[in-house]
Amino acid sequence: MLGTTEDAGWLFWRAMACGRRSGGSKRQVILFILCVCVFQSGAETLRYSLAEEMERDSFVANIANDLGVSPSQLAARKARVVSEGSEQLFRLNQNTGVLTAKKSLDREEICPQSDTCTLFFKIFFENPLQLIRGEVEVRDVNDNSPEFPEKEIVLEILETASPGSRFPLESARDKDVGSNGLQNYSLGSNSHFSLGLVTRKGGAKYAELVLERQLDREEQREMNLLLTATDGGSPPRSVTAQVRIVVLDANDNIPVFGREVYEVRLAENSPQEQLVVRVAAADPDEGSNGKVRYAFTQTSERSRQLFELNPVTGEIRVAGNLDFEEAKNHEMVVRGTDGGGLSSHCKVQVEVLDVNDNAPEIALTSLTASIPEDAPPRTVVALFSVRDRDSGDNGRTECTIDGDLPFSLSPTFDNYYELRTNAVLDRERTPEYNITITAMDWGTTRLSSREGIFVQISDVNDNPPEFTQEVYTISVTENNSPMLRIGSVNATDADAGKNACVRYALVRQEGKEQPNVSVNSENGEVYILRPLDYEEVRAFEVMVRAADGGSPPLSAQAMLRVVVRDENDNAPVVLHPPPDSSATAGELVPRWAREGYLVAKVVAVDADAGQNAWLSYELAKATEPGLFRVGLHSGEVRTARAVAEKDAPRQRLVVLVRDRGQPPRSATATLGIALVDGFSDAHLRVSEEAPAAEPDGLLTLYLIVCLACVSALFLATAVATVVVRVRRARQREAETLPTFPKAATEGNAGSLPRSYVYDVCFAAGTVNSEFRFLRPLFPCFPAGLPPGPGEQRSSVCSQEVANLGEEGDWAAQGRAPLSEEPGPRPAEAACTANRGMELNINSDQNPWLTHQ
Repeated sequence: MLGTTEDAGWLFWRAMACGRRSGGSKRQVILFILCVCVFQSGAETLRYSLAEEMERDSFVANIANDLGVSPSQLAARKARVVSEGSEQLFRLNQNTGVLTAKKSLDREEICPQSDTCTLFFKIFFENPLQLIRGEVEVRDVNDNSPEFPEKEIVLEILETASPGSRFPLESARDKDVGSNGLQNYSLGSNSHFSLGLVTRKGGAKYAELVLERQLDREEQREMNLLLTATDGGSPPRSVTAQVRIVVLDANDNIPVFGREVYEVRLAENSPQEQLVVRVAAADPDEGSNGKVRYAFTQTSERSRQLFELNPVTGEIRVAGNLDFEEAKNHEMVVRGTDGGGLSSHCKVQVEVLDVNDNAPEIALTSLTASIPEDAPPRTVVALFSVRDRDSGDNGRTECTIDGDLPFSLSPTFDNYYELRTNAVLDRERTPEYNITITAMDWGTTRLSSREGIFVQISDVNDNPPEFTQEVYTISVTENNSPMLRIGSVNATDADAGKNACVRYALVRQEGKEQPNVSVNSENGEVYILRPLDYEEVRAFEVMVRAADGGSPPLSAQAMLRVVVRDENDNAPVVLHPPPDSSATAGELVPRWAREGYLVAKVVAVDADAGQNAWLSYELAKATEPGLFRVGLHSGEVRTARAVAEKDAPRQRLVVLVRDRGQPPRSATATLGIALVDGFSDAHLRVSEEAPAAEPDGLLTLYLIVCLACVSALFLATAVATVVVRVRRARQREAETLPTFPKAATEGNAGSLPRSYVYDVCFAAGTVNSEFRFLRPLFPCFPAGLPPGPGEQRSSVCSQEVANLGEEGDWAAQGRAPLSEEPGPRPAEAACTANRGMELNINSDQNPWLTHQ
């Protein structure tokens, strides 16, 4: 059944249908205004009813027909039904528009304390978002029979009870409501009692026995009556209980309660065993007739579970957990009975006060799991509702988002909230969000609950690739093999997926030939296409582009600079003397030429660079090996000694030119030299046939003999030195350590204050080499111990000083003449100078003897 709001919803859907069929712009404007008016009037409410205990998937209503939409529109707009509470009780078929029950509904289980049972649900539509409220009333059926708390009811009645006295009976309970609930009581036929019905506020009916005729205990001590309770169902259900009447002896006073009604207000969070109220009834009789015992009567089973009555003291205490949301009031009847069987009754009404004992409940209705990073602000991400079962401020809620996030909450209607974006999103900065929504009530002690929502930001191609370097410099050695990998370029893209897939390519430049390199489009590896020649190209530059896979693609460029390294692939080239010139028609050298006379200069070049082009010159072959020498770096050919008369008039030199590459390359130059007495001889014609080259065997033999002599001399000297040192060491061990002079011990470091300088000069290739130690001029001490006070001893240095004077300039320079021969020798003299040798006074040797 649809109400007033349903008519508005029906008009809305009809208007939308007409708008789709209408093609005019004027009708669309009218329909838009009508839609706005309908939305402003409020959401629709659908009302239906369903009998309880229906089978699963029982038909409830046809939503499509009631809303005037086709089933295809339900599916297109993703219509779905959401029940209030944690359990979903209904199912909506989008293909047919039929609303069905997901399971069999039991009214007594769903609404145990309510006469009417209404279930609320909401229907959600998307595109655009719309909510329609609905409710289903679960109709009661007569599926429960009345029940008495006990099968036998025992009443003790004094025989003095006057006719007309009324005795309340335990009432039967029926879980059904309305006409299916308890409707009537009936009593079996008897001669003393009749049945009276009492209807209390709220419609509850109770039975009372009415005494019609005086009892006589001596005539009949007990009697049994049959009490029947019947409900109003069709067919009706009934239950019977046995009423046993016990006739008591006379007791002329009944208990009297202080108040007929006890009213108590109790918080729902009251702990168990808390005192609620204490009822008291007074009986002036004595003995057992004056002792009153208390018991509940005509009290619901739920109240008996929540409260406990002490039969002796009359104290009522809390026995269970009170819940304001379940029942706001409890009414109990207390019967006070004395020892003689007389009783009276009073009522106890307990009002349960609400406390903030229920936290808000967050129910997520709709969620968009992923949104693009270019989504505009105010984009709806999720829809949820908040419910608090408390009342007043305890049930009033508010929602917040934890942390500083680019999201906000917008309340919509009926405690529903929308989660929206409030700023521009950037996936590269934050790819996902864990949003925590906190719902808090307004109670004195505020309770809250949290719900986490995970939102993932999908990527948009908004970042171009970035190279790790603006300029890549890669070196390669010339004469490389084709397709050689020489390095790589690398670019990264902050986007994800295909938007971050980077491909590389060379930038073609107009007017330039095809470059010598290629770039792998997948990984950016750089390859040389063909062999390079350092002498032709030493470096070249190309531009590399990196483009991502987005649509449209974004790109960036970087410069690739390839530097060619030189390789020693070129031998030296001799420019002078020309290679095609005749070796016999060379240079002229006068016979009076002295040592160092410049004969010629060999000039050579190397096409390589760096160390590979550094050239050195050496004499590889000569007619007279000791007559000429070649400058190592200059290539100048000079006389190594003065020209002698015995030297051959024609000389032939072979100069080797070598670079420093690895491996080194070399070339040779041949020089023809004529020794003449005067430059006029230069006009003499050289014979066409060059003299035969002298054999090199004799020269090699001389060199070997000289090397052997020098080696033997060195070994003999070393052996002699070792023998002398050993003998002196043994002599020092046998002698007593002398007393050093005062001047020699003034050093702070414990060493002699003077230094001894030794110059050793050797000349290879001569037998007349000399080896000389030069002693310092002072101090000179005797060969023995240093002189004592007043003693004079002759110095062992006088003779040596004289010898030094005889040696003249050679001695003054600290060197001895190596040979009397005036000209240069085949080998250079080698000199070794040992200077600044300091002797420690703590050594085992005698420091005054080591210089001898």
